[in-house]
Amino acid sequence: MRLDVITIFPEYLEPLHVSLVGKARARGQLDVRVHDLRSWTHDRHHTVDDTPYGGGPGMVMKPEPWGAALDEVLGSGPGRPVLIVPTPSGRPFTQEQAVALAAEPWLVFAPARYEGIDRRVIEEYGERLDVRELSVGDYVLAGGEAPVLVMVEAIARLLPGVLGNADSHRDDSFAPGAMAELLEGPVYTKPPEWRGRPVPEVLSSGHHGRIARWRRDEALRRTSANRPDLIAGCDPAGFDKHDRATLAELGWAPGPDGRFWRASQAVEE
Repeated sequence: MRLDVITIFPEYLEPLHVSLVGKARARGQLDVRVHDLRSWTHDRHHTVDDTPYGGGPGMVMKPEPWGAALDEVLGSGPGRPVLIVPTPSGRPFTQEQAVALAAEPWLVFAPARYEGIDRRVIEEYGERLDVRELSVGDYVLAGGEAPVLVMVEAIARLLPGVLGNADSHRDDSFAPGAMAELLEGPVYTKPPEWRGRPVPEVLSSGHHGRIARWRRDEALRRTSANRPDLIAGCDPAGFDKHDRATLAELGWAPGPDGRFWRASQAVEE
């Protein structure tokens, strides 16, 4: 996979040299190219921003350097990449999105600063490419470089051979399949007891069926406690009889619309 990142802070992307992403680069599984947007400016101050039309606070990134940068980067490789623009006004970046993007051969990231990139840039390249405006959460950062790091790590770990154990991501929170709408439960390692706290007995029982059921139940409990919105929004058909019994213990029951409903919701709403 090839990844290009165009930014005014190339040094911000240094973490892409370490950990799993760095190892994947060293093995040739990832071809990461970081470009300085200011290289495509022509004034002595290397200006990349200007005041917004219509007034208001802040500055807006100019279309000229972005257009020149994208034209050159897009012309340097075969085919057409997916262009990703990190922005809090984009669609949520999810595990499902990460899986889909991991199947793409080439991704280009355009992290903005200030109030964002002149909208005409998104419109221009949206007519040529698959452009995805993605948000990593309901909050605002100083720029898009941190979201790039988040997305690259989420995507890169799904590439074949990047993780030491190819099955490691299958039980992740939000992983496609049985975990698509659940959070992963708690995990434990040696020693069997630490500060008077033992590892749950079932995990050392050797009974794979019981262990799998315990992990599933714990995923349901954690999701119910930390992300009840996921339970409320899921399709009940995806839960088996035992799942339903566990959810009932947690106060969930099918509502009039067939979706799960918890008594406390009526109070909250």
